[in-house]
Amino acid sequence: QVQLVESGGGLVQAGGSLRLSCAASGLTVTTNNMGWFRQAPGKEREFVAVITRTAGTTYYADSVKGRFTLSRDNAKNTVALQMNSLKPEDTAIYYCAAEPTLRFWEMRRSDRYDYWGQGTQVTVSS
Repeated sequence: QVQLVESGGGLVQAGGSLRLSCAASGLTVTTNNMGWFRQAPGKEREFVAVITRTAGTTYYADSVKGRFTLSRDNAKNTVALQMNSLKPEDTAIYYCAAEPTLRFWEMRRSDRYDYWGQGTQVTVSS
């Protein structure tokens, strides 16, 4: 049974940092494309970042590029999203997702991922 468990969310002031973690069980992070998405109240779920299977190439949404860094710990079977210079508009529930087979153009689409975590709340105060 696949489980993705996010942790590390919380309340932080603008300009601060948080580190989100996604612990995977029932699948291996090196053989899955591991994505992060977020959803703010009243908005659609949006792509944040992805790290590709095997090669571990990372891609980011323009809105977080240069501020967020996605990494993978193969030994712990986890992925981590380091978020710096946080802004109030980063406030959302952040979800970890996994999918073994994705074409490049599918990686930013939430409907292409089969496995999801329960989400962790990130709130950035101004």
